Amino acid sequence: MDKSLKIVVIGGGSSYTPEIVEGFILNYDKLPIREIWLVDIPQGEWKLNIVGSLAKRMVEKSGLPIQVHLTLDRREALPGADFVSTQMRVGMLEARAWDESIPLKYGVIGQETTGPGGMMKAFRTIPVLLDICRDMEELCPDAWLLNFTNPAGMVTEAISKHSSIKSIGLCNAPIGMHKWLMKEYDVPASSIYTEFVGLNHLHWITQITVDGESKLEELVGSGSGYSAKNVPQMEWNASFIRGLGAVPSYYLKYFYLKDEMLEEQIEASKKDGTRAEVVKRVEDELFELYKDPDLAEKPKQLEKRGGAYYSEAAVNLMCSLYNDSRDIQTLNVRNNGILDFLPNESSIEVNCVVTRQGPIPLSVTRVPEAVKGLIHAVKTYEILAIEAAVTGDRSIALQALAHHPLISSVNTAEKMLDEMLEQNRAYLPNFFPAAEHSNV
Repeated sequence: MDKSLKIVVIGGGSSYTPEIVEGFILNYDKLPIREIWLVDIPQGEWKLNIVGSLAKRMVEKSGLPIQVHLTLDRREALPGADFVSTQMRVGMLEARAWDESIPLKYGVIGQETTGPGGMMKAFRTIPVLLDICRDMEELCPDAWLLNFTNPAGMVTEAISKHSSIKSIGLCNAPIGMHKWLMKEYDVPASSIYTEFVGLNHLHWITQITVDGESKLEELVGSGSGYSAKNVPQMEWNASFIRGLGAVPSYYLKYFYLKDEMLEEQIEASKKDGTRAEVVKRVEDELFELYKDPDLAEKPKQLEKRGGAYYSEAAVNLMCSLYNDSRDIQTLNVRNNGILDFLPNESSIEVNCVVTRQGPIPLSVTRVPEAVKGLIHAVKTYEILAIEAAVTGDRSIALQALAHHPLISSVNTAEKMLDEMLEQNRAYLPNFFPAAEHSNV
């Protein structure tokens, strides 16, 4: 790969884009980019123009020979791409607000990647990502698709099952955990090793060492841990975590502390609105900053967004693939027997050695017996939800939702499903093939 590179960012008008552009600039010596193409949709054109102008100012300030292009036509952008990064939100924040608010009416947690909200996001997203993959198969068949559009694990599995494109899913939670550990122990990233086991937004950390010394017992004994800004900062039950012997992802609070999290969501919704509404206010502030013609760097306020470090993770992965770095990163990849209680084609989130040919998942040293059942249950839901997203089959969608651990009644699931599908009609051509719809 001794050449200058072409990067395509689908969802280029995202508020996260300045972070990924900063990453490209800081890592130019390892990732010699020739062109960055920022792609968005007509509804997001105003955001694309604002963010794109900031990106051009950032590159100009850097003095690097990178060209930044803006387009509403992804087929214009894709030919000859080396990496395609997806950070899109089908239905935008309005649809996220539905995902978070409708379940609350039924006494169910409303969250954009977990439970019924996550399923609706998958239904909107998977068909669009598969359309992008079909364009890539034609226009840049050798490119890597790096997906951190949520629900990342389900999207990655759908691409693996229904496309020939090389795809890797990634999330900000592992890199966020590392940054938290770096601060806790005042050490560089190179001093830390963590072993992740599970699925996207459903993982456990079963090893933590700092300079070769295990810190797992110390951390599980404290009952605290890293949590992102988009998940309530609620303390774990210390006795439970000690017995578990692993550090759970903060998303597991929706499973292990379901009642408390539901109550917190209801109260927060009454006080501040849904998380989508909170994010909308943060984004409005960010875009006002981005408009400043004198701004030529990523503003500090971007860290208020729950997805901080997504872009850093993406740039790290691109660097490692390009340079055959063979470092270890936590990624969403095909199972292929790593977790022997899941199908081979399942997408799992584990440590991988990143090579030029792609990530090689590492064997896990330990999967606590207490977590196997939950992993299997959620994977069953994911398999069914992916099938429903591709086929538009309501009966499969109901099976998926009814078998999710956050759902306690099939009757409730059916009523909630009907309302959520109807609310999302414009974005679900597979479920409403004759309907007017928008797929972006």
